[in-house]
Amino acid sequence: MRLRAHVAIVGAGPAGLILAALLHRTGIESVVLEDRSREYVEARIRAGVLEQGTVDLLERAGVTERLHREAIVHGGIHLQFDGERHHVPMDELTGGRSIVIYGQTEVVKDLIAVRLEEDLPLLFDVDEVSVHGFDGDEPYVRFEHDGEEHRLDCDVIAGCDGFHGICRPAIQTVLHTFARDYPYGWLGILADVAPSSEELVYAHHQRGFALLSLRSPTRSRLYIQCAPDEDIAKWPDERIWEELQARTALDGWTLDEGPVLEKGVTGMRSFVAEPMQHGRLFLTGDAAHIVPPTGAKGLNLAAHDVRVLADALIEWYAHGDRTALDAYSTECLRRVWRAEHFSWWMTSMLHNAPGADEFDRKLQLSQLRYVTTSTAAATSLAENYVGLERV
Repeated sequence: MRLRAHVAIVGAGPAGLILAALLHRTGIESVVLEDRSREYVEARIRAGVLEQGTVDLLERAGVTERLHREAIVHGGIHLQFDGERHHVPMDELTGGRSIVIYGQTEVVKDLIAVRLEEDLPLLFDVDEVSVHGFDGDEPYVRFEHDGEEHRLDCDVIAGCDGFHGICRPAIQTVLHTFARDYPYGWLGILADVAPSSEELVYAHHQRGFALLSLRSPTRSRLYIQCAPDEDIAKWPDERIWEELQARTALDGWTLDEGPVLEKGVTGMRSFVAEPMQHGRLFLTGDAAHIVPPTGAKGLNLAAHDVRVLADALIEWYAHGDRTALDAYSTECLRRVWRAEHFSWWMTSMLHNAPGADEFDRKLQLSQLRYVTTSTAAATSLAENYVGLERV
């Protein structure tokens, strides 16, 4: 079967779904293709910290009704080290800007629900996806769905299919990639217990990094540093709680425990592919870049990519002006590299690297002390964490 749309979007993660919603509101047609099932996509546990700019973009996309009802606004974070916990008041340091706690899973559910309610093309469980013709003026995507072969003709292909997708490999010969694998990962759990801290706690400890986060007023998202290839089978719930208690211990404060609903290990890497476009194929989000999660930038970078791409496409369709479209990669990469640096800096400051000695630990503690005692240093952290308005 032969289909036609202005934009073919490969991938129904947050990048692809936000892009589709933004384009729809200006009359630009798109078809979203996803190789996983709806159930799988809606169950993936990912990031939960949204910058204000991301919330504003979701507002523009028309999918914030539940977010405004259930999301939790945080004005700061805590840095814990040497048995002390220090508050970084991001809202005060950035003129009132803050972060919003609302899981990526929930964002994806909201976007899917709205797209299906509006009866717009969103196909799950597609197979054999391949992209073609993007070097010229007639790109198209081939795929199989429900046992039938399809060809989707389009003006533009948006590669929103993640790090392991098919779009980046399709332009691999023109890409320059930069990568760094970190010698540690995060063992994360979702626990059915109310958060023990009103705001996120980033803890530096001799036993390794720990993070106290949350997903709702009744569910906690908690992490400890581990080896990137850690065997999760060696971590029964009791051992995880024991390690969390040790790494976050503080006089006069208690970490509450509860049933562990989910757990897993995530390795950490930095990755950037340049350029983020070739011909009429444009990469967004994890298809083009990965950041370690310490800086809470992954989803927010993807949202920025699709905002830039959507605005450029709107300008092209409305006025025939390709200037912004041609500059897409350059515009996005400025923010990508700023986020890569911030995420690397946070990761390096808080984690224990294998082979690190007491000198390394003293340097980390000195940096943490500086950040929590210098207004200028705290402001730099806060500006990057809540999202720079311009880069």
